[in-house]
Amino acid sequence: MADKVSVSKWVVLLGLFWCLGLNVNASSTAALRDFSVKGFHLDLRIQVMKMPALKAFVLNLSKNGINTLVMEWEASYPFEKHAVISNKYAYSRAEVKSFIAYCDSLKIDVIPLQQSFGHVEYILKHYRYKDLREDQKDYSQVNPIREERCKALFSDLFKDLISTHKSQYFHIGGDETYLLGRSPESKRKADSLGMGRLYGDYIKMLCELVVSLGKKPVVWADIALKYPDALKSLPKQTIFIDWNYGWELDRFGDHKKLMQSGFEIWGSPAIRSHPDNYFLTDWAKHFNNIKTFIPQGKELGYKGMIMTSWSTSGIYSQIAESHSDYIDLHAIRRVYPISGFNLLIDGFFNAVSSEKPFNPNEFVEKYAVEKYGFSRADAKLFWNALKLAPYEVNQGKVNKPNFTIKQLVDSALYTLDTFKKLKPLRAQQEFEHYTLMANIRYNYLVTMEVEVALNQPTFKIADAAGLLKKLRTLNTAEVDKQFRKLNTYLLFDKEIEEETRLRNFRYLDLVDRLNKLK
Repeated sequence: MADKVSVSKWVVLLGLFWCLGLNVNASSTAALRDFSVKGFHLDLRIQVMKMPALKAFVLNLSKNGINTLVMEWEASYPFEKHAVISNKYAYSRAEVKSFIAYCDSLKIDVIPLQQSFGHVEYILKHYRYKDLREDQKDYSQVNPIREERCKALFSDLFKDLISTHKSQYFHIGGDETYLLGRSPESKRKADSLGMGRLYGDYIKMLCELVVSLGKKPVVWADIALKYPDALKSLPKQTIFIDWNYGWELDRFGDHKKLMQSGFEIWGSPAIRSHPDNYFLTDWAKHFNNIKTFIPQGKELGYKGMIMTSWSTSGIYSQIAESHSDYIDLHAIRRVYPISGFNLLIDGFFNAVSSEKPFNPNEFVEKYAVEKYGFSRADAKLFWNALKLAPYEVNQGKVNKPNFTIKQLVDSALYTLDTFKKLKPLRAQQEFEHYTLMANIRYNYLVTMEVEVALNQPTFKIADAAGLLKKLRTLNTAEVDKQFRKLNTYLLFDKEIEEETRLRNFRYLDLVDRLNKLK
């Protein structure tokens, strides 16, 4: 296959690797063409999947050449010594073991991901662990100065996960540790030795713990990029995942230093990330991320590529019972369930396994023709409608210069009408997800129109009846029914109820308020 690579391309690649201080020889050329680890990351922080749906999902991964699954079980895992961590959707230990055995039969390596630094709200919200918090009002991060106490906790959790998983790898998280130096004792160490040491000493402890348990530690690379000096003391077995959702390589720090560190590196794009929420999916952004970052990872010599799919941003707001007693956490951002993203998932399958350049337009149109039975013209119509005007609304304003909410409403209505007119000959239920997502977006934007009108200084009580009438034209009950129908195989009933309640909160609140005013 090497004869397919042009001489000019080799010159460019050799120059790139020379600049990065890496050696290129015949034995390393395979890494430029393929990844030994082709993986998918499942985020079960919210939207916990029913076990049959989970097994069906990994079967599809296996059929499409994926050999690795990174499982962020979070509180859905049935911890033994720390049972308080497990939530109401936690699987049984028998279910977890059965799932791992099933993945083994499919030759899919299941890597457990146990966040051990930041993103540990689901642990620290329990007062059993309150002395480990870096901040008593923000439960997202442990205090790295409490190293021995943290080591004892995570040693228990690591051993528990290792007892049910067979992978040689163990993912410790380590991303987005934005509270570094927040507590007085952390600040003292950061002021004395530097933020890099504060981060690096703690990450070193975790990595060495994983190595002592016979596994290879895997770490998200963003904070290591920010504090590259921390790399020097880590075990050589450590693997970094460079997550990139559509930005320059140096977004988090000097990327060359990571490349020169000698550690094995994997890459990671995303099919759900900012600005996505229930009311918006930026399809073009995610397809461009796949198009750009996967070949970039190959050229850089990354050994793996793991697709992430975030059910939430990982930022939470406390639900308080008093000024000092937080009883739960509310996920700031929720997105449409993974059931609606087969198109992007198949795009990843195609891009990560093919030697040919990935072309989003060609892929989507071909997918629509083959999967839904569309004509070429209808396939183009579908793709254009799907990616139309993916702009956010923030504080009553559109996050796009010179764009109004009325224009967003019109674009959403166009997309919704287009999907309703298109008649797929096959995979009708999969296609219904697009129509439902478009309907959810349209209803939300009309709701925002009403909310903005209510916020205007010119609003009069007499206007309430007209605004309420506008809200009542929305088919929210039909949308809720369709959401349940399409996702009942995936999510538990209580999850569907919760997702529906939170998705409709703004709409229902406005209806009640306007009813009082009319």
